[in-house]
This record gives sequence, structure tokens and C-alpha cells, in this order.
Amino acid sequence: MTIDVRKKEGNAETVDPPVPLHKKLAYAAPAFALAVVGIPVYVYVPKFYTDVVGVHITILGHLVLAVRVFDAFTDPAIGFLSDRTQTRFGRRRPYIALGSIALAVTIYLLFNPPDGSPTFETAWFGIVFFMLFLLWTVVTVPYESLGPEITFDYHERTALFSLRDGALLAGTLAAASSPAAITYLMNLSNDPAGERAKFFWISIFYIPLVIGFSWWCVLAIKEKGPQVASKSLDLKKTMTTMLANRPFMILLVSYTVSAFGNNLPATLILYYVEYVLQSQHADLFLLLYFVFGILFLPAWLRISHTIGKKRSWILSMCVNTGAFIGVFFLGPGDGHIYGILVCLSGIGFGATLALPSAMQADVIDYDELISGKRREGQYVGLWSVSKKLAAALGVGIALAVLGVLGYEPGVEQSPHVLLSLRVLYALVPSLCNLAALLIAIIYPISAARHEDIKRAIAERKSGHSVIDPMDRNRILPPTAIETGDSAM
Repeated sequence: MTIDVRKKEGNAETVDPPVPLHKKLAYAAPAFALAVVGIPVYVYVPKFYTDVVGVHITILGHLVLAVRVFDAFTDPAIGFLSDRTQTRFGRRRPYIALGSIALAVTIYLLFNPPDGSPTFETAWFGIVFFMLFLLWTVVTVPYESLGPEITFDYHERTALFSLRDGALLAGTLAAASSPAAITYLMNLSNDPAGERAKFFWISIFYIPLVIGFSWWCVLAIKEKGPQVASKSLDLKKTMTTMLANRPFMILLVSYTVSAFGNNLPATLILYYVEYVLQSQHADLFLLLYFVFGILFLPAWLRISHTIGKKRSWILSMCVNTGAFIGVFFLGPGDGHIYGILVCLSGIGFGATLALPSAMQADVIDYDELISGKRREGQYVGLWSVSKKLAAALGVGIALAVLGVLGYEPGVEQSPHVLLSLRVLYALVPSLCNLAALLIAIIYPISAARHEDIKRAIAERKSGHSVIDPMDRNRILPPTAIETGDSAM
């Protein structure tokens, strides 16, 4: 018997029980600490290594880009491995627990380079930077893979991921504020010695947070039992079936285009504020942006409950981009106007992070319907590649362009460099978000469709064939019972 779940009479909406608040907090906590690998690494570390340590800006940009190419292999590999791992502690938690310790050590090494020649410093940066992102992958891919397993409810997921990404925003805000706060509290100078001391204290602050919050999550979140992956080690076949997941590909492409644009301002804000606006208040502007992102995130959660995730995400991109495009037209002395535009743009910022994460969990459910397997790790691995590659292209391209055009630290920049800063900082990100918005319009999974997917999964598991809710010309046979191999 073949069942059409979209037309079946008497199907009530299935509602998973709410996730207790203490578990939501435990799951969200590592995101706060892991934010140190965001703003400091992409905004402060490049300028620290180019202007203080002595690494050439073009070489640094190439190294950052090379790390992201490396991530293109490690992220899916860690996701695949964590999907197949079976221990009495679960599939994800061993990686989070042990990886967080190694990651904390590497953060210390990156933020505290020893004195040496430019060649030594460049090699140090390259090696430690590679280590940092390998270990970050070991922690974050299994960590993010936990989220879709915690709840299968469409709206409860939005609440869970909003809290997680709200913690990420709060952590990013703390990370963005930490250099100025530490400089003030420790009465540090702005010379190279003061800059090195500042990064030392940042690392000392974050090391216990990374380890402690990761272990809180590990101890509080119990995985839902063994989820067996395919016996097959055919990565090509696995990737082919994942890339055939149309809702996932639409979401991935749209998110990647948007993320690339959004990472350009993250990389260039210190340069833009100093050389284009001729202001010394970059830390304040970052603070405003993230504060507004956090403050308006609960409002976006309510909007999502009313109009759905896709429409809310598109609306948030419109708000985020509509305000920010005006930044392109600013110049010296326009700091107050820039601050207003930053606040307006920040209103949509939080939703551009949280809503795609919740939508990602839904497309993983659709993959389970098609494949009969739970492959969160592999999907999160691909998602992580796009996220990191977008960030790397933002850093690599932006810094390389500035280097080619003759950027020199601490001096008045040429008109070509200033124009490039304005284009890369404001115009390109706005165009990227516009393209991402147009792609997102065709994303097909709504709350009703997600219910159809969940019912179809249950029907397949109970031994029935079903009509694919997303493709009515395809009939899916009953799910095959498969035993898997342990990776640990």
C-alpha cells in the first residue's frame, strides 16, 4: 500500500514535547565560548599579525584562504566520522569533550606568537591557524549535529536554534568587546607590547570558557540512542544523494552567497572605520551591531511563528541589507550616520543567523525520509564548509585586493585603496544578500510540508510505501532495516 501523506485524512499535527530550558541553555552555552574563533580570528587577528607581528598582508590572506580549502575536506570527513561513531557516550559528545581541550590550547598558541623573524612568524601563523580550524571542526561539527536530534518540532527548533545563535551573538559581542575592555582594565598601551599583552589576556579569558561550556553541554545533553549510518563507505555516493536533496541545495546556496557578503564587513570593519570614516570607534560600532542583533532576535522568533521560517529569513535579509547599502556613500566625519545605519542593519542580523540553522534541521529530516538514515554530521559538515569558505573568501579576497592596491598599515591610504574598501565593505555584501534573497524565495519546506515529511518518515518505518511530499511523482518504499559499523 502506498500512502499519500499530504492527503491522508485525520492526520493531526505531531508535536514533540518542549525542550526544558536548562537543556536549551546547556546546548547553547558552547556557542558563546566558540565565538572567540569568530570576531577575534577574522577581525582582530589578521590586523594583529600584519601590523604588530609582521606577516605580510597578502601572504596572510593566502594562508587564510588555504585553510578554508583544507576545511573543505576536513569538515565533511569529521561529519561522516561522527555519524558512524558509536560509543557508550554517544556519537557526538566524545569529540566535543576531548576536542575542546585541544582547541583551547591552540587558541593560546595563536594569540601568543613568540618573537621571531618575519619568516618564522609567517610559518607560526600558518601552522597554528591550520591546527585551530582543524580542532574547531572536530568540536563544532559534532556540536552542531546535536541540535537537529534534540527536537523534531518545527517551531521548537526555531526556539532552540535562536537561543543557540543568540548565545553565539552574545559571545561574538563579548569577543568583539574584549580587546577594548582588556586594554582599559589592564591599562595597556597601543604599542606592540601592549597589543601582545592584550591578546594574551584574551586567550586566558577564553580557555576556561571553551572547555567549561563544552563539558556542560556534554554532561547535560544525552543523545537519543544509536542512530546507525550506512554500512557503505562510498563517500561519492553519499555526497551525490545529499546534493540531490533539492531543499538543502537551495538553502545551502542561498546561505553561502549571503555569508560571503556578510563576512566582508566582518573582515574589513577595522580598516573601513579607520581609513574611510577616519574614526577610532570601531569597537563601539561592533558593539551596537551585535546588541541590536540580540535585542531583536526574540521578535524574529515570534515573527517566524506567524509567517514561517523562510519568509522571516527573507524579511530579515531585507532589513539587514536595506540599511547597510547606505554605508557605501559615507566618508570622513560620517561616523554618526554610520552608527545609525549599523543599528538599523543589526535589527535583522540575528535572524539571518538563527533561521537558516533551524531550516537546516528540517532539510536533514527530508534526507532521512529519502535515505532512511540520520546524517546530521555529514550535512553539518557540508554546511560548515560553506560557512568557512565564505568567511575565508571574505578575508582572503579582501586582504589580497588591498595588498595588491598598495595598502600600508598606519599611513594615509591611496584613493584606489579607499574606493576598494567602500566597495568591498558595503556594496558587494549588499549585492550578495540581494542574490541570496532571490534564491531563498524558491525554498519549498513550510511548517505544513515539514509535518508531511515527519508523517512520511513514520509511515516508511512502519512498513508502508509513501509518496514523496516534495515530489509527487516519486514513490518511496518502506525503510530498510540496516545495521552499521562502529567507528570507535
